[in-house]
Amino acid sequence: MRIHERLRDGAALNCTRFAAELDVSRKTIQRDIDHMRDRLGLPLEYDRATHSYVYTAPVEAFPTVQMSEGDAFALFVAERALEPLRGTPLFERLQSTFEKLTSTLKGSVELTAEDQGAVSFAQFGEGRTNAQAFDRLQKAHAEEREVSFAYKKPGSAQAEPRHVRPYHLTHRDNLWYLVGYDLNREDIRTFALPRMSEVTLTKKKFTRPTDFSPATFFASALGVVEGKGDYQIHVRFDASAAERIEERDWHESQKTTRRRDGSVDLHLRLGSLVEIKRWILGWGAAAEVIAPAELRTQVAQTTRAMAARYAS
Repeated sequence: MRIHERLRDGAALNCTRFAAELDVSRKTIQRDIDHMRDRLGLPLEYDRATHSYVYTAPVEAFPTVQMSEGDAFALFVAERALEPLRGTPLFERLQSTFEKLTSTLKGSVELTAEDQGAVSFAQFGEGRTNAQAFDRLQKAHAEEREVSFAYKKPGSAQAEPRHVRPYHLTHRDNLWYLVGYDLNREDIRTFALPRMSEVTLTKKKFTRPTDFSPATFFASALGVVEGKGDYQIHVRFDASAAERIEERDWHESQKTTRRRDGSVDLHLRLGSLVEIKRWILGWGAAAEVIAPAELRTQVAQTTRAMAARYAS
């Protein structure tokens, strides 16, 4: 960088004198110049009249990052993968970071219409982003300050006041959630950001527990509902759904067994039945709950109610 700054300002650079100035060997300066010219492609030439190196063309930015065409395409894909952050202040910051990163690259890489259409990211039922809540909660998390907000649970007529110590922000099941310690309920709870309003940072500080781990907290959850139970789930999927079950990792505890008739048994260990029930119902007649009996009964009751609704 010092060599670049000297040459950018229009000065000629003599290796021997510059090496003495920086208190390094002449060979070190020569190796750096060779690297800048041969690897980074900078317009460096040796002027025999002055026994110095000069830039033969303007250099706006020093190429601190070397990137191949494949690297550039990977960066393009990564930028598109940021869509879950759209609408949050973090999205704008990351876009700025991408711009800073690419501005240091030398030359250009053309992405054709075919390249740009090669990869896309889409989520069914992507949740709305509460940008104001996200920004304030992120700040509260960084500064370890308690927050207060109004929270409206699904089906509730009105929002309730909450006072929470924010532990973690997570994007799960196409929605942003806050994991925090609810001071009124004296327990760690999960809150969906779109259901929050009037998010306020308080002056009261707290210390985040060193033993809190998001991975551990969500270990028993299929999505975001962690639960306090210990359920051994056994679901059988017929042959028409077997491959779709086997091609995904649904949960870290899962075990699958293919049966002779082409069906597959899926085993999970979860802390709640709420999300697994909704998920099983989404598979329709292709799924059958084998255990636990409590879950089998719940699914049976729901399917009977659905059948009654469509009976007419």
